[in-house]
Amino acid sequence: MLNLNRRNALALIGGTAAAGLASPALAGNKKIKVGALRFTSHSGSFIAFERGYFKDAGLDVEFKFFQAASPMAAAIASGDIDYAVTAMSGGLVSLADKGAIKIIGGALSEEKGISGQHILASDAAFKAGLTSPAMLDGKSFGISSAGSSFHYMGSKIAEAEGATLKFKPLQKVGAIIGALKSGQIDAWSIVPHIAMALAGSGKIHSIGKVADYLPNYQVTTVFTSAGNAKDERGMTGDFLEGFSKGVADYNSAMIAKDGGDEGVQEMVDLIHKYVYADKPREKAAKSIINGTMRLNEGAALNVASLQDQLSWFQSEDLIGKDITLDTVVDDSYVKIIS
Repeated sequence: MLNLNRRNALALIGGTAAAGLASPALAGNKKIKVGALRFTSHSGSFIAFERGYFKDAGLDVEFKFFQAASPMAAAIASGDIDYAVTAMSGGLVSLADKGAIKIIGGALSEEKGISGQHILASDAAFKAGLTSPAMLDGKSFGISSAGSSFHYMGSKIAEAEGATLKFKPLQKVGAIIGALKSGQIDAWSIVPHIAMALAGSGKIHSIGKVADYLPNYQVTTVFTSAGNAKDERGMTGDFLEGFSKGVADYNSAMIAKDGGDEGVQEMVDLIHKYVYADKPREKAAKSIINGTMRLNEGAALNVASLQDQLSWFQSEDLIGKDITLDTVVDDSYVKIIS
């Protein structure tokens, strides 16, 4: 685990850049906007906000919520938001290639032994024989857009099974859910707090786990503008410090269960303010608990997984062949896993 406090951040950044941090962000109460999805996987940000870790780091945070990853990347590039957690996508890589954004840390990871993302089948497809990923050949698979994490996962699963999928771009998670329920698409993969609720309805079926095909998959990353990564190193280090404390609290309560059931329930109460907030607590709690996945301690970043994703984008002609991981990632802030 990387204890990403200011002292460690300065050591990582190096002497020259550190000299620019003589006036800490703590003195400024800097206003920043943070992009998020209403997923349990974004809990690090929510906890850091609710428990004052961002405030302690000198940051006045405002959340802006999105329904898909690609618009979040565009919002970082345009300056509408300052930091965000989302999956690596073809769109994000293209913006990085234009010098607009940088990945600076890791957020959510697949880990064997933890529920993780499910592979789902519509009821109609399930009854017609789609009872395992081995039966995916010729089936339709929902994605938000070409080059999205859904596209990557579906392709890697299909490749492992020797299957060919028909990908259907539907832009938003809600639209994909509607298409799966109505049988307009046959399959999809999604985080467990959504997957298990859908499978529990009986109208959609869980037929496999993403971790069986993509162990140690770096599902989501922390990213910012290239300008923030290069020129606002103090603020960026402060953001990662607050975020990492939120992550540590989440893993302690939901993975290690250090606080027992009382700690789990306290964490559910906090997350419920952002995830399934429109549902009664008693109904939301089960889905929030089902959604438990490992968040990267200290925002550590699995670059081996990111390289695999980058290579896949290139193999699909979704990004330029000459783009390297250095174009996309600033590895100076957090522990790197290779």
